[in-house]
Amino acid sequence: MKTFIPFCLAALLLGACKETNPGITASQPKETMDEVAIIETKFGKIVVEFFGDDAPKTTANFKKLAREGFYNGTTFHRVIPNFMIQGGDPNTKADPHSPRAGSGGPGYTVPAEIKQLHARGTLATARTGDQVNPKRASSGCQFFINVKDNEFLDRGGYTVFGRVIKGMEVADQIVAVPRDARDNPNDPVKMEVKLVPRAEAGL
Repeated sequence: MKTFIPFCLAALLLGACKETNPGITASQPKETMDEVAIIETKFGKIVVEFFGDDAPKTTANFKKLAREGFYNGTTFHRVIPNFMIQGGDPNTKADPHSPRAGSGGPGYTVPAEIKQLHARGTLATARTGDQVNPKRASSGCQFFINVKDNEFLDRGGYTVFGRVIKGMEVADQIVAVPRDARDNPNDPVKMEVKLVPRAEAGL
C-alpha cells in the first residue's frame, strides 16, 4: 500500500510494514553522535545532520540501514517541484520505474517521533495515512527532503529527523528533473548513502 499525505493530492510515501521493529533503541554510541550522512547522486552530494535528541529511534534506524548499504542503488522515485523529493525504496533497485516504487520497505515500521517542523531542507520519514496508521508510525526506510517550507505537513504529523547542511542545491536540481505521470524521474536518480564524521565531510 502506498502512503498518502493527508493534505496533498499527490501520493507520496510508503509504509509497507506491519509491525514496529522491536530492535531499534534510542541510544547511540558516543562516537556516532557526531556522524553526518552523505547522500551521493549524479548531481552531487547532499550532507545531512541528524536530530538525534528529538528523533533518536528514527535516527538510529536510518544509520543502521546506511551502514548496511540498504540505500545504495535505491532512487529518488518521487519528485514534486515546490514540495519534496522522496527516496529509499528497495523496490527501485531492480527497476526504478517499477509500478511498486513507493511501496517497499525493510519489513517493519518505526514509532512516531513528531516534534520538528517541515522547514526547507529538513529530512522526514514517509508513512501510511492516519486511517490505517493512527499512531503515525514511520516507514522503516523511505524518507523525503522538503525543498520548501511545508507548513501543511506539520499539521499532518510526520517524523522530521534531520536537515541538509550542505548540498541543498543538489536537492533543488533533483526536484526539477523531467518526470512521468507518477512523479518518478524519467532518468533515474540513484543514491549512495554513507556515514562519516562531521570533520570528514568538510564541516
